[in-house]
Amino acid sequence: MRNGDVGNLGISGARLIRLAAPLMVACLAPSLLTGCFQPLYGAHPTAAGPSIREQMRSVDVAQIAAANGTPESRLAVNVREALMFGLGADNKPINPRYRLVVRMNSTRLTVVVDLTSSRPEVENFGINAQFQLIDLQTNKTVVSDQTFSRVSYDIPGEEQRFAQARGLRDAENRAATEIADSIKNRLASYFVAGS
Repeated sequence: MRNGDVGNLGISGARLIRLAAPLMVACLAPSLLTGCFQPLYGAHPTAAGPSIREQMRSVDVAQIAAANGTPESRLAVNVREALMFGLGADNKPINPRYRLVVRMNSTRLTVVVDLTSSRPEVENFGINAQFQLIDLQTNKTVVSDQTFSRVSYDIPGEEQRFAQARGLRDAENRAATEIADSIKNRLASYFVAGS
């Protein structure tokens, strides 16, 4: 065996270091960057001022307009409650800095039809929402955007009418939660980046 060889592999020490160096860098880089990241919704203040959590809590979610007694009125309540919970303002803020105004409508579309009975088997339920975040100090709209959600659900046979109604209700609830999450993420983006 020559001097400087590693075992019976015939690899010199310098060559072994050249082969192992990229692996060592790949393993050490994440540990060097661990202090650079913060959770988005953490309690740490941002460079510009209060934390994202505190800014989210300063948003007053306005009532979402919908005709009383319609399925949209129940959806409007679900979306508003999900937004209030997601923003951390379980109760209305005492001195709100922002007001969130949401307008929405719902859609239903049959996707799959049973060829023998001509009854729908799968439907899509959707919500389209437009929203504005208004700065109450300047009374200007700082965020104006829109989002949507599409959720599918199965429709069992004619003899299972309750299951059909429950499937639709579950789809409405899932779509409302997705809309609220999408709006919350867009507001967090505004509070972090300012745009």
